Amino acid sequence: MSLLHDKRLKAVAWKDLTKLSLKETFIENSISIPWLVLSLVFAYYKWYAAALPCSFLFFLTGLRQVHNAFHYTLGTSKQVTEITIIVNSVLMMTAMHAVKYNHLRHHKYCLQQADVEGHCAKMTALQALLYGPVYIYRQHENALRNGSKQAVRYIIFEMLLAIGFGIAVFAVHLRVLQYHVIVMGIGECFTAFFAVWTVHHGCDEEVFARTVSNRWKNRFTYNMFYHLEHHLFPKVPTIKLPELSKRLKEGLPGLEAKEVF
Repeated sequence: MSLLHDKRLKAVAWKDLTKLSLKETFIENSISIPWLVLSLVFAYYKWYAAALPCSFLFFLTGLRQVHNAFHYTLGTSKQVTEITIIVNSVLMMTAMHAVKYNHLRHHKYCLQQADVEGHCAKMTALQALLYGPVYIYRQHENALRNGSKQAVRYIIFEMLLAIGFGIAVFAVHLRVLQYHVIVMGIGECFTAFFAVWTVHHGCDEEVFARTVSNRWKNRFTYNMFYHLEHHLFPKVPTIKLPELSKRLKEGLPGLEAKEVF
C-alpha cells in the first residue's frame, strides 16, 4: 500500500507549518542572491575555481526558490510569486513555467506513465546523466503542447526572455554574464540526474520518493532532499521540512525511507 494512503498521516500536524514569519519569507525569497553575486564577482576576476561552486549553490538555491514558487509557498502573493518564476527563468536559462507544469503533474501522477518529470527515475545513473538535454526539451514540449493557454503564454514569454538575454550577453561580449549563461545551461542539462533521479531512483508508485535523514547533509543541500516529506505535504515550505520530518517520525514510528545518499 502506498504511504499516501497510510491513515496515520491524518494525525500529523502540518497546516501550521505553511505559515511563514517575515524572516522566513525573506530567507525563502532571497536565499539564492548571495551565491549569484559571489559567482559573478569571482568570475569577473577570473577566479573560476571559486566561481563554479558558487554557481552550483546558486543553481541549487534557485531550484529551491522556484520549487516553492510552484506550490505558492514563498509567503508572497500570487502575482509576486509569478514574477519570481519569470525572473528565475532568465537567471537559470529555462522557462520555469514549463517546469512548473510538469512538476505539478509529477505530484499527481508520480512515477506513472503520465509523469514526464519522473520518467528518468527508472533509468540508470549514467542514462539519467545522458538524458539531461532530452529532459529539458521534453519539459518544454509537453508543457507547450498540453498546458493551459495562460501557462503557454508564460512559457513563450520566458523562453523569449531567456533566449534574448543569452543573445544579448554574447552580442555585447559581457564575459561575466557569458560565463553565467554557459554554466546555467550546463546545470540545466544535469537537472534530470540531480533533481529527479537522485530522489526517485529505485522507487515505484508505492515507495515513491527518497529522503535524507542526516541533519548536516540536509544543511549542506539546503533541505532540498527532504523529498519524501515534500511529496506527502507539498504545501509545506522547504524551510519547514526539518520540522515536518520530525513530526512524521513521531507520527509514523517504524517508518523506513530510502536515503538519497
